[in-house]
Amino acid sequence: MTDVALIDAGGANLGSVRYALERLGVTPRIVRDADELAGADRVILPGVGAAAPAMRALRAQGLVEALRDLKVPLLGVCLGMQLLYESSEEGETPCLGLLPGRVKALRPAPGIRIPHMGWNALSCVTGDGLLQGIRDGDRAYFVHGYAAPVDVGVSGTSVLATAHHGEAFAAIVRHGLYFGAQFHPERSSALGSRLLENFIRWVP
Repeated sequence: MTDVALIDAGGANLGSVRYALERLGVTPRIVRDADELAGADRVILPGVGAAAPAMRALRAQGLVEALRDLKVPLLGVCLGMQLLYESSEEGETPCLGLLPGRVKALRPAPGIRIPHMGWNALSCVTGDGLLQGIRDGDRAYFVHGYAAPVDVGVSGTSVLATAHHGEAFAAIVRHGLYFGAQFHPERSSALGSRLLENFIRWVP
């Protein structure tokens, strides 16, 4: 049985991610400090809200260095994905630095509302094992006003799938053992369940 650690840093989507995992037959451990990460086979960092308070919470819990030292796969979800990067334009916030690059604000335009909320199709889906069974055109549920640009993939980071809301942005990324999903898999029906299941079963 895979030991899944689900980090509680105050994100409002913690409960819904937990329920999504339980529907897959996985009972995650809720983790609130660095010591509780010990023994985990997979770690998930969910998040809803703003980058600066989320990083303050992780620092207060002693989780920043613990996450930087992880030797097991880590999946950041929504804001959790953004926190994996070096920094965010949101509040000029230094983040975890696990992925190279900077998260930027989505730009409003005629007919384009920010934040981006609702279902959107994935494009440029790669053959990475995390995306087994997920195809171009499959739809995921997004709620966000910031995102990683598609061209942020440098120094070994791969953009595994993109989405478009006025401009293209990174929807799923990977850098070694670090993965990110900008959308909410826990609210993305069969696609989200498949992504979580693939992450749990993924073999390095």
